[in-house]
Amino acid sequence: MPKARKLTVLGAGSVGATIAYTLVLQGMVSEIILVDVNKNSALGEAADIIQGTPLVSPVRLSSGEYEDAADSDIVIFALGLRRKPGMTRLDLFSANVDILRNVVPAITRYAPDAIYIVVSNPVDLLTYAVQKISGLPANRVIGSGTLLDTCRLRTVLSERTGVSTASIHAYVLAEHGDTSFIPWSLASIFGMNAVDYVRQMGNETGPGWKEEILDDVRKAGARVIANKGATFFAVSLSVCEICRNILGNTKRIMPVGKVLEGECGLSGACVSLPYAIGAQGLTGSVFPNFSPDEQAALEKSVESLKPYCQTI
Repeated sequence: MPKARKLTVLGAGSVGATIAYTLVLQGMVSEIILVDVNKNSALGEAADIIQGTPLVSPVRLSSGEYEDAADSDIVIFALGLRRKPGMTRLDLFSANVDILRNVVPAITRYAPDAIYIVVSNPVDLLTYAVQKISGLPANRVIGSGTLLDTCRLRTVLSERTGVSTASIHAYVLAEHGDTSFIPWSLASIFGMNAVDYVRQMGNETGPGWKEEILDDVRKAGARVIANKGATFFAVSLSVCEICRNILGNTKRIMPVGKVLEGECGLSGACVSLPYAIGAQGLTGSVFPNFSPDEQAALEKSVESLKPYCQTI
C-alpha cells in the first residue's frame, strides 16, 4: 500500500489557498493542512475546497494549528504581507522576516523532517531566512525562485516564435527579481540554439530584443498585480510541480532557490540555479559552464542580495 502523503500550507490567502486547491485537483497528496493566523479564513478556504472533493481523488483537507503539521512530508510558506501595486519584492523584506522569526521555530518543532518550500516574497531572502533561522540542511529548504520566471520566459518565446512551449528549453536564473538573467547559451528550441532560431525565423524586433524579453519577464508579475491586485495561479502551478517532483523522487532538474554553499564559487545568499529535485530535497547538479557575461550576471545578483542576507 503506498505511503500516505501529507502536506501543510502556511498561509491561507490567495496564494496558499490556490496551492491547496491545485494540489487537490492534481491528486498527489492524501492530506492537506491549512494554517493561518486568521483562523476563520483558513477554516473557510478549507471548507470551500473540501466540498468539491467528491468529484476528484480522495483527500483530507482541514484547517489547523502548527502541531497539526506533524509528520508532514512538505511544508509550504505562503504567509506574510503580500506585494501591493507599486511595491518591489524587497519592500516586503523586513516585515516578512520578522514574521518568520516566530513562525519557523514553531513549525519546525512539529515537522522537523519535512521538505520546506518558500513562496512568500522576497522569496530568495525569505528562503535564506528560513534556512538560517531553522538550521535545517540547505538542500531541504527550497525557494520557488525563478521556476515561475522560467515559465514566463517560455511563454514569451512561444508568443514570439509561434512554437509550443513544450519545444522551448530556456531558463531564468539568479534572483526572482530585478537582477535575474537569461543564460542564452543554454536556451534551445527543438535542439537548435534559441537565438539562432529566433533570428532565422525573423522574430527579432531590433538589436535589443533579448533585453526586451528579459524586461518583459521581470515585469510580468507587476503587470498582473496592477491589473488584478495579486498573482497566484501561475505561482501555484509552479509550486505544485516542485511538490510533484519531491513526492515522486523524480530527480528532475529545475531552476529553484537554495542557500548557496559554494555553487559556481558563490556563497552568502540564496538564488536560483538548476538543481535535481527528489525525496531528500535538492541534490547536487553539474552546473553549466556559463559564458563570462552570464557568470558576471550571476555574481552581480548574489552581491545585490548579500547585504540583506547579512542582517538575518
